[in-house]
Amino acid sequence: MMLVDGVAQCRTALAVQDPAGGREIRLNGAESCAQQVSGCASRYVLSDDLTRLCAHLAYSKGARNLACADLLHVPAETLWVEWCHAPWQRALQHYGFYTPTEGLECGGRRGALIQSSPAGRRGTVRTFWSVGDGLEVIASSMEAYFDLDTLEGEEPESPDGRRGPGIRVRDGECRGEDILARCFRFRYERTWSEYYGSAALSHLENMAVTRHVLGTIAIDIPLLLAFLLLLASRTSLPRRVHTLERLNRSRHRSGRVPLLDHTEVRSPVLPEYLVCHSPDPHGTRRSPRLHHVRGHLMRRGTQVFWRVPHLRGSARSGVIRTRTVTWTFDDPSVRHASS
Repeated sequence: MMLVDGVAQCRTALAVQDPAGGREIRLNGAESCAQQVSGCASRYVLSDDLTRLCAHLAYSKGARNLACADLLHVPAETLWVEWCHAPWQRALQHYGFYTPTEGLECGGRRGALIQSSPAGRRGTVRTFWSVGDGLEVIASSMEAYFDLDTLEGEEPESPDGRRGPGIRVRDGECRGEDILARCFRFRYERTWSEYYGSAALSHLENMAVTRHVLGTIAIDIPLLLAFLLLLASRTSLPRRVHTLERLNRSRHRSGRVPLLDHTEVRSPVLPEYLVCHSPDPHGTRRSPRLHHVRGHLMRRGTQVFWRVPHLRGSARSGVIRTRTVTWTFDDPSVRHASS
């Protein structure tokens, strides 16, 4: 089952005991978001190859998303994006991130509900994930809010007017300021904020809980930004609309809940290695040792160049057909002026 259907069909309220008064309280979880997800007009499901590409763009040390911030926008006021956990997790491990695997290695999925302004430059993000075969669906107790027009030295404004400082997360691999630190802030969802506020946690306990909860949402933001960047390019992404009307008629007859339509998006065709052999294995000139070059983004006007991860060195280990993928975008100043 797709995660979007798991959230839309969730009917189990998240009830806990108030640590202060002992009464039962309800927290905002997947069940609270079911109606929003069901009514979401734009739902994207990433293929595994696109998940891997977005992960490379997001987590490579050479990625420079801040340089592309003006090209980014959310294409709908309510947007759903989901992907399979396994290829995402392998990419995280490749770039040195700690990834707990219990219950997620088989069939787990991740997703995000993005609500934005009409121009797509400000909004909120809430993340979700399923465990195992999707029987259990969980919503993050934190949400992110963002303003992609935030200038250096400023703070992004909360779109709903909630007061209080947001939590800033910085990408330690960026030499300068990054888009995550400048344009995004994180906070507990309102009911969760009240719940933890009444728990009377010590400073160390509060820090431990906050760090853990941040790990359920902050790590997703770079991948979402990479996807939005590719989605905004002129060539966009190969996609296939899954309309489930016929299947849902059958499900309706058997008394089952209908599934939601969605659009599957795939990776564009990227260059591959072309294996060959050196014509002069006995040459006297010593080739550079074979080594891996990380991928990185470069920006020139309305064009973004992705230098794909590649091997460099001895030709006996293969040569590279091409290392660079180019994406062209419409001039963002024109779009922002019209909106």
